[in-house]
Amino acid sequence: MKVTLERNHLLKSLGHVHRVVERRNTYPILANVLFKASDDKVELRATDLDIEVTESVPAMVSTPGTTTVPAHTLYEIVRKLADGAEVKLETDGGEQMVLTSGRSRFNLQCLSPDSFPDLKSGSFTHEFAVPAPAMRELIERTQFAISNEETRYYLNGIYLHTIEVSTGETVLRAVATDGHRMARADTDAPSGSAGMTGIIVPKKTVSEVQKLLDGAEGDVAVEVSDTKIRFSLGSVVLLSKLIEGTFPDYERVTPKNNDKSMRVDRATFATAVDRVSTIASERGGKAVKLSATDGQLELSVTNPDHGTASEELAVEFETDGFEIGFNARYLLDIVGQIRSENAIFTFNDAGSPTLVREDGDAKAQYVLMPMRV
Repeated sequence: MKVTLERNHLLKSLGHVHRVVERRNTYPILANVLFKASDDKVELRATDLDIEVTESVPAMVSTPGTTTVPAHTLYEIVRKLADGAEVKLETDGGEQMVLTSGRSRFNLQCLSPDSFPDLKSGSFTHEFAVPAPAMRELIERTQFAISNEETRYYLNGIYLHTIEVSTGETVLRAVATDGHRMARADTDAPSGSAGMTGIIVPKKTVSEVQKLLDGAEGDVAVEVSDTKIRFSLGSVVLLSKLIEGTFPDYERVTPKNNDKSMRVDRATFATAVDRVSTIASERGGKAVKLSATDGQLELSVTNPDHGTASEELAVEFETDGFEIGFNARYLLDIVGQIRSENAIFTFNDAGSPTLVREDGDAKAQYVLMPMRV
């Protein structure tokens, strides 16, 4: 193999593919990125056996060929080369790749491409295209609520499905929960997604797709089967296994009869929660108490080791003498997703889930479990 590439093009592609490669691997081949040179391009591929990312980069191909080299090492080398430099990659069919750029020269150990795994895609039951900003927003509004608890593996991702809402429209919905909070976001269902069975997209896949979508415009192509999902954006293709399991019935925990409504300025509320929670203890679950009366809300924290804190702010609330407690970090995570000037909280009682949404006809809503304070 003998190819010449532009450093910036190669770096961008390596940036996309090398992230899926784990730093520690049981199988040495999984630490490598596959290079396949032919037809004026080089295809780069990396995998961790659960996710596979492929991207093509334009190149001058003097001699076609295929090999694999250490992904993270190569990325760091290319990253440190001069901006706009020319990069030459050459192998002679042996165990090394020679990389030259200007006066720099590196010899990298290769492994045979014959043992490089191929994550077979199989056939897909649904294919559709989603505007990149819409897909990015679905992820951004729900990702924070994904559970990290490995024993409840079916919560370690975003549940993606189509559903008909009360207006009669069909939407593509993303849901994530860790049992303490739940995030739900909708976008218009694209053509081809109707009837799609609910799937659970793993957390690592969600994170990688979010990075690919950063600043992207146009559409991202999505293909879904019972076991895999494939995202295609420009020259990048990300194929991932899905989480096998049953996502809980989130509708059952979504409050339907919360009759106490509070409207509060989002920025003022977030700043106040952040301030008073400064002295909250981790041992106490970072608990903050909300005490609401007609037009007034008091936020308070009590820490036996450090003291107390309180702050008052004006709200729209017509019920007297209502108190409820929340984990301050969870509360701030949810309020941080509110895009409108005001946040709307609806309560039932101090022991029931609270519903949080934006002011107006919002495409997202959040559920937060209370704490005893």
